[in-house]
Amino acid sequence: MQSLVTRRHVVAALVALVIASAAALRAQAVDVTGDWAFSVETGMGSGTPAITFKQDGEKLTGTYNGQLGSANFTGTVKGTAMKGAVSMAGGQLSGTFTGTKK
Repeated sequence: MQSLVTRRHVVAALVALVIASAAALRAQAVDVTGDWAFSVETGMGSGTPAITFKQDGEKLTGTYNGQLGSANFTGTVKGTAMKGAVSMAGGQLSGTFTGTKK
């Protein structure tokens, strides 16, 4: 049961990441560099993970810091679209994220 709860938290955090990333892309050109604070609420509980994005041209890197610990992630920004992946717990938990500027 613990791994199911943990996966749901990771998925919820990634969904929040996508939403915030899309909002950032709309607000500016396609530079998402910076620190982001999230408020995530799911049926399994809530959390406040922090995400740090670093963009270098089309390369996107960053860190996730939340209840489940910390993890680095990588991705890309091309045109108005961004995508990436994060892995935690020695690769046992993973997820992807995408966002598009509208």
